[in-house]
Amino acid sequence: MEGSLDVRAAHRIPRLLQMLTILQAGRNCKIADFLTTFNVSRRTFYRDLRDLRRAGIPYVYDKTDYCYKLGPGFNFVIPNLSVEEALGLLLLVFKAQKYINIPFGDAALRAAHKIEGVLPAEVRKYCNTRLQHISVKEYPQTKTELLGKTFSQLLEAITRQRVLDIHYYMPSKKKKAVTTLHPYHLLYDGYNWCVLGWSALHKRVCALKLNRIKEINLSGKCFLEDKRFDINDYLGRAWSVRREGALYNVKLWFAPDIAYSVANVQWHRTQTVDFQDDGSVIIEFRVDGLNEITWWILSYGEKVRVLAPEVLGKKIAETAKNMLRARRGKVPACGIQAVALPSLGTSSAGGGGQEWKAEIRKQKTEDPSTRLRLAQGRQKSEAYRK
Repeated sequence: MEGSLDVRAAHRIPRLLQMLTILQAGRNCKIADFLTTFNVSRRTFYRDLRDLRRAGIPYVYDKTDYCYKLGPGFNFVIPNLSVEEALGLLLLVFKAQKYINIPFGDAALRAAHKIEGVLPAEVRKYCNTRLQHISVKEYPQTKTELLGKTFSQLLEAITRQRVLDIHYYMPSKKKKAVTTLHPYHLLYDGYNWCVLGWSALHKRVCALKLNRIKEINLSGKCFLEDKRFDINDYLGRAWSVRREGALYNVKLWFAPDIAYSVANVQWHRTQTVDFQDDGSVIIEFRVDGLNEITWWILSYGEKVRVLAPEVLGKKIAETAKNMLRARRGKVPACGIQAVALPSLGTSSAGGGGQEWKAEIRKQKTEDPSTRLRLAQGRQKSEAYRK
């Protein structure tokens, strides 16, 4: 019995120290956050709180933010980083920050060097040895000029509730527009940084990409905090960040050779997975809007089938047809209607050469590159016939 108590205490003491570290950091961690972080029951969490109270730790419950906080004036000296904590921090900064669009990346690198410099020699050696064997693959990122400056301006405006005049580039209209913005929140979606806020131009809360913001000016006015805005409510069940106001039950089939790889990723919080006897998998989502998920589905090509809803299946099919038309040269390019080249081995009654001449006459164009391409195609067709 005494041995079991010692084991239980050995697990609880590090957990209590971590709880105290989180509380001192001043983050608004709700009860659910603690339960998830430490993988404990609600009963265990409250018992840990009682132990902190007995140890003289002055925490309070904030009824406004629904979270626990340390009382004013209390300061706890944080213990040294463990080897795993140090490795995790240095891994994030030295390896990942080059390939993730993190604002203040240079400042984070300087901070990591300072932390590395004060680590015990054995911990520093442990980290450096292992970092040599770790690499992070580069993923597509939106390039944003002066990201740190733009991010700082927006973050300051959010904190101080300052109204901004934004010069924003709109690709669809190929011009810049000016809008008044009440900035609420900054969000990273994996590729882009966005600022969420009420836009006078759009007359609603929307997401503006930072790489399209060309100029930011303070208007000299302040806005009142919108108590109705909640980041989780705003994102709702959007596939990424843009809601469309209509919920859909999406049901997709993935081929056996990619089934495990796709199912092993948590793409959306509503995701359900059902493996089939043949090794394929059916994955279902409940999402707000279809535009964002459409491009994700298309990236899997013939390895995916849309089982529901019907409107999504038609949308995917139509997009695929348009891609095929573009591949065959049936979409306008540079103001000239391109020619769909006949497949080799097929010919009309008039012969391959006559077919190509007819296409040239039909186009009625003097474009040299088009005529050359048609002539080369005719030669290949005639060679094939021989």
